[in-house]
Amino acid sequence: MLKLKKSSKKRLETQRRRSRGRAEVYFDYNATTPLDKRVLEKMLPYLETFYGNPSSIYRFAQSARKAVEDARENIAKLICASPEEIIFTSGGTEANNSALKGIAFSQCSRGKHIITSAIEHQAVLNPCGFLKTMGFEVSYVGVDEYGMVRLDELKKNIRDDTILVSIMHANNEVGTIQPIEEVGSICREREIYFHTDAVQTAGRIPLNVKDLGVDLLSFSAHKLYGPKGVGALYVRKKTPLHPLIHGGKQERGMRAGTENVGGIVGFSEAATIAGQYMQQDQARVGVLRKKLEEGILKYIPEVKVNGHPKKRLYNTLNVSIKHTEGESVLINLDFEGICASGGSACASGSLEASHVLLAMGLSPALARGAIRFSCGRYNTKEEVDRVLKVLPSIVDKLRSMSSSWQGR
Repeated sequence: MLKLKKSSKKRLETQRRRSRGRAEVYFDYNATTPLDKRVLEKMLPYLETFYGNPSSIYRFAQSARKAVEDARENIAKLICASPEEIIFTSGGTEANNSALKGIAFSQCSRGKHIITSAIEHQAVLNPCGFLKTMGFEVSYVGVDEYGMVRLDELKKNIRDDTILVSIMHANNEVGTIQPIEEVGSICREREIYFHTDAVQTAGRIPLNVKDLGVDLLSFSAHKLYGPKGVGALYVRKKTPLHPLIHGGKQERGMRAGTENVGGIVGFSEAATIAGQYMQQDQARVGVLRKKLEEGILKYIPEVKVNGHPKKRLYNTLNVSIKHTEGESVLINLDFEGICASGGSACASGSLEASHVLLAMGLSPALARGAIRFSCGRYNTKEEVDRVLKVLPSIVDKLRSMSSSWQGR
C-alpha cells in the first residue's frame, strides 16, 4: 500500500473533516451559534405533529396558535417587554428593515431625516441607503478610537425634521457596547423615535427596553442558540409603524404571512435558556475570551486589540495582527480546523477593509489584518489552547513572506 507523507496525511484529514461539515474549534459565535439540543427537542413536535396553520379556527390548528402566543410571552420576558409589543420576523435583518422603513414611511409627513452611526451592520446601513433613494436624508454619526458613538456629534446632527435615530446596542465586529440609555434620553427630549439593533446583546447581557429608552429593538434567535430564520422586533406601545410585508392579518396586521411555528417555539426555548444561564455563560465565556486575548498578546508581537477595553461584549475579541492579511490568517486557521472571522459574516467574501475599523481610525493595512474571535457556550479551555498553539506559527509563516515585516 502506498504510504503518505505526514503533510499529505494532514491535508487528507483536513479534507475529510471538511467533508463531514464539522469544525474542530468554532470561534465565530457572533456570526451564528449552534442549535441547543434542548431547543431542537422543543421544536420537533411543531415540525412533525402539530403542523396546523395558527390562523385556522379548528382545534387542531389552535395548538399551534397557543404555542406562538406562549412563545411571544416568553420572548418578551427576555427584554422585559409586554407580549403584545413583540412582532415575529424572519430574523434580525427583517426586524431592522421593518423598524427603519416602518418609521420612515409612517412619519414622512413630519420629516425625512434619519440618524444612524458609521459602524452599523449592513442590515441597517443598506436600508438607510434605500431610504435615501426615496427622498430621505441620512446622517452618519462618527465613533471614537474604541468604536463608541460620539454623543456630542449625535446631538449636533439632530434637526427639527429628524424622525428616527438608529444606533446598535453592541457592535458585531469589535463588541463595543454603546451608551444606549444616553441616546434614548436624548431622543426622548426631542421626541424622536429610537431604534437599536440588539442582535448581538439579546440573550448575552440583561436587557430592559424601558431602561434603555428605546421605541424599537431588533433581535434574532440564531445568535442565542436558537434556529435560523426567525427573529423579533420589539415595538413600544403606540409607536406608529408602517408594515413592511403586506398580505394577511398575522402579527396584528404588522407582518403578513403564516408564522414559522417551529422556529418561534425554538426561539422561545432558546430565550428561556438564555435568561436562566446568562450569568453563568457570561462568567465562563468571559474567562475563555480573556485567556485567548492574553495569550495572543503574549505569544505574538505587534498585535492591536480593537474595541473598548472595558465596555465590550465579554465574548468578543477583535485583533489586528500587523504585517499580515486577515484573510490569509483565516485560511490557515481553517486548514487547522479552526473557525474565526474577519468581521461581519454578512460581508464575507468582500476584499474591502472593515468599515467599522476604518471608522474607528485604523489604517487600511491594520483593518485588513483584523481577526475576530467570538466565544460561546460550547467552547473549552482546550480549544483556546489549540488556537494559541497554532496561531503564532501561522503568523510567523505569513510574516516571513511579508515585505513590510522584513523591512520594518
